[in-house]
Amino acid sequence: MPIRLDAIDRRILAELQADGRMTNVELARRVGISAPPCLRRVRSLEEAGFIRGYRALLDEKLLGFEVVCFAMVHLASQADADLRAFEAFVRSAPLVRECWMLSGEIDFVLKCVAPDLATFQAFVAELTAAPAVKNVKTSLTLRCSKDAALVPLELPPAEA
Repeated sequence: MPIRLDAIDRRILAELQADGRMTNVELARRVGISAPPCLRRVRSLEEAGFIRGYRALLDEKLLGFEVVCFAMVHLASQADADLRAFEAFVRSAPLVRECWMLSGEIDFVLKCVAPDLATFQAFVAELTAAPAVKNVKTSLTLRCSKDAALVPLELPPAEA
């Protein structure tokens, strides 16, 4: 049975999205409940899968990854074995930061980072030779206008 989120659960999620490093005591203070029930709620949200994990968001450019690119991949076949083989290739590629399967003309879009253009070009050669890949189109990013890694909790999904 899926759990229903109340206003306190939503505030907990919003606060943790903004700062996942805060203590439980601080979180409880911010959402207006005491620490023990706050911790129980957080654990319940984790167990239910609403909170998938905690991580630091790093600045790729400061770490030497100057190039951010997107690769649009069209596969020769969408057979299940070919999709799995391609996805396994992508999971093993450290330059690929995100991989999304799409409907329509493009089968996958990959967000990639690289220290320089030559490294990215070498990766594109590997990608083109990956299982079932028919063709690859790439786009270099010029700048990022929005990078919101947050779920918009202020807009709850419509009830079914």
